Amino acid sequence: MGTAGRRSVEGHRERLLSAALVCLREKGYAHTTARDLVAASGTNLASIGYHFGGKEALLNEALAGVVRDWTARVERAMFGGAPVRDARDLLERVLVALIDVFDELRPMLVSCVEAYAPALRSETLRTRLAEAYAEARRDGAAMIRRAAAELGVEVPGDPEAVVSVLVAISDGLALQWLADPASTPGARQVLDALAALSVVAAP
Repeated sequence: MGTAGRRSVEGHRERLLSAALVCLREKGYAHTTARDLVAASGTNLASIGYHFGGKEALLNEALAGVVRDWTARVERAMFGGAPVRDARDLLERVLVALIDVFDELRPMLVSCVEAYAPALRSETLRTRLAEAYAEARRDGAAMIRRAAAELGVEVPGDPEAVVSVLVAISDGLALQWLADPASTPGARQVLDALAALSVVAAP
């Protein structure tokens, strides 16, 4: 295959991933068909099989990309602006990037939630979701170590466990927000609640 042919094949893969994100936003995980993906990408059914093995694998990879993009958003919030003042300032930035974006990300939140039900019966999807969480934990732990070094403080306990708890807070609040946005606390309310819990949990 010549250079132009390779570029065309690689271009199909990126177009399919972009189309998958569009379909997830507009139709959701459960209602996106292979033909929807073909129409949105301008490719063909064979391209889905060639690059991803099937529709589900393509959608799963697109969802993993959503997690990576959200992780990158958190990283920008932590290090892309003014210098961090202290640990509380840093945590507030993280929580804002994780929680105060639900309205903006609503279509993708719905798609991510929709993916959990089929994951209960699909080992492939369950494995892909687990891999996405593992990647987020690794990347998040690296950010914590970098932030600790910049602040001149000790790395808090197990950084991956810290990331898991923050993700759990974000995921849990996202579910609450989808049902009842008006009653779901925002990032600063969560920060105050964590501070109150830290007093209770202190030895």
